[in-house]
Amino acid sequence: MSSRDINLDGTEISVIKALGFGSSDVSGADLIAHCADLPIAELIDCLQGLMGIGYVVSDKSSFYKQEEVQQAHFRVNSGYMKDLREALDPRPEVKKSKRVRRE
Repeated sequence: MSSRDINLDGTEISVIKALGFGSSDVSGADLIAHCADLPIAELIDCLQGLMGIGYVVSDKSSFYKQEEVQQAHFRVNSGYMKDLREALDPRPEVKKSKRVRRE
């Protein structure tokens, strides 16, 4: 999967940036604090969607209330980390030169 195949909306981008691309887990309470501008229902829906796709991994498989989210730990799936990083910060592709050196 390339970064061109990844389409994220604003909420998903905010959540992934709040989680960061490090290998450490982020507690649900910290995630809620980082995404304070998002309503909790929207945050839960976004997390469940990202987990369903596989971009985010959690130690709890299901959560429906704020208290359950606060007790969980989240991280970005390492298998998608490079693609997600490129999708959030797209760089123009360097075109390969068509010129060939002949000897």
